[in-house]
Amino acid sequence: MINLYIKERQVGDVTVLDLKGRVRVGGATVSLHRAFRSLVQEEKLLILLNLAGVTHIDSSGLGELISSHITVFNKGGEIKLVQLTETLRELMTVTKLLTIFDVYENEADALVSFENHVLRVKESKLFFV
Repeated sequence: MINLYIKERQVGDVTVLDLKGRVRVGGATVSLHRAFRSLVQEEKLLILLNLAGVTHIDSSGLGELISSHITVFNKGGEIKLVQLTETLRELMTVTKLLTIFDVYENEADALVSFENHVLRVKESKLFFV
């Protein structure tokens, strides 16, 4: 039984991962880890996780989000979250993860928020040329 479906799509410089199902110990966490690792290897470091279809996330799923966030951040990228269900929002509030991730209600606002990151990166590259 597959617990998690991951659909990858590109919107400009941002890679959107639409997650659907349960993120928990085992296959789901492994597939999420592989998806993040693949994006990092491809240098797709602006990642938006659409969590509207996630029905459950356990501690290993949260751990994967945190470790992936650190990896992407250390490479100069960002992971942002969009469309948290009420249950996920409560869980992330209790675990203080809402203080780590930028969270948006809709995809349009989330995508606009990445523009500032892209501009900062371009400016810093121009500055050091």
